[in-house]
Amino acid sequence: MNLEQALKLREGKKLVFTNGVFDILHAGHVRYLEHARTLGDMLMVGMNTDASVRRLNKGPNRPINTLVDRIEVIEALRCVDGVVAFDEDTPEALIAILRPDIHVKGGDYTVESLPESKIVLGYGGQVVILPTLEGRSSTRVIKGLGLE
Repeated sequence: MNLEQALKLREGKKLVFTNGVFDILHAGHVRYLEHARTLGDMLMVGMNTDASVRRLNKGPNRPINTLVDRIEVIEALRCVDGVVAFDEDTPEALIAILRPDIHVKGGDYTVESLPESKIVLGYGGQVVILPTLEGRSSTRVIKGLGLE
């Protein structure tokens, strides 16, 4: 989905936004995205491009799955209304355009540690930190498979 499509889809709806790599989908991702969706009328996911993932130093072989594949998997979830890719290291520029009502991140973050919080709070939006599912992460799965 491109940015124009996302903005049109959003019209008149309470938009919840989250972002991430979503390299290896696991139960923690699914529960997190399902919970995020309950906070508004629609859930938009910002997805790091492959180049952006490499800059984030997630690991030497990351991402495991290409952007196209990661988007297809996340878009297939019924709780997700759309996915927009972004090439920057943070989704700040995308958030400034979409202006979600609620920006959601996982419990390994704090409102204070998110660079995008300033933007969201600045236009009157809300930042919500959701708990993570203990012991679930793409990095853990990948290391368990010996891929890093």
